[in-house]
Amino acid sequence: MNRRSFLRQTFLFGVATAMTLQSAVAWAVEAITKITHTEEEWEKMLDKPAFEVLRHEATEHPFTSPLLGEHRKGTFICAGCDLPLFQSDKKFESGTGWPSFFDAIAGHLETKVDYKIGLPRTEYHCARCGGHQGHVFNDGPAPTGLRYCNNGVALKFVPQEG
Repeated sequence: MNRRSFLRQTFLFGVATAMTLQSAVAWAVEAITKITHTEEEWEKMLDKPAFEVLRHEATEHPFTSPLLGEHRKGTFICAGCDLPLFQSDKKFESGTGWPSFFDAIAGHLETKVDYKIGLPRTEYHCARCGGHQGHVFNDGPAPTGLRYCNNGVALKFVPQEG
């Protein structure tokens, strides 16, 4: 085998391997069907605080969410579309005044950079409805080291049955 044939076969093997891994990853993460509504429809569907946070990226006042004291087993879902975002075993007490989680359900959040306070922060939204949830920081506990700092009005809690 000459050098050119070896390089071509190595390249093709690498491409095939990458395509296989990409397919496996795509298969492992559930496809999220996006939903959209008009501004008026969202306003009718949501109460005022949830509408302001989810649709206009507002922030609720700290220490006002009843979800801060929620410690039962269950799932935290988007208040706009009911997509599951966090499992209760990923919640922790951050002391910040907002419900905080160290990990999210894979593929259920999307991020973007936010410069509203002059410094870059990572903002995250529901992958289905695009509703603003909060910001993620690198000061959380192990094993991820992340802190998803969520607006309580952007979530609903569904307790685990049984």
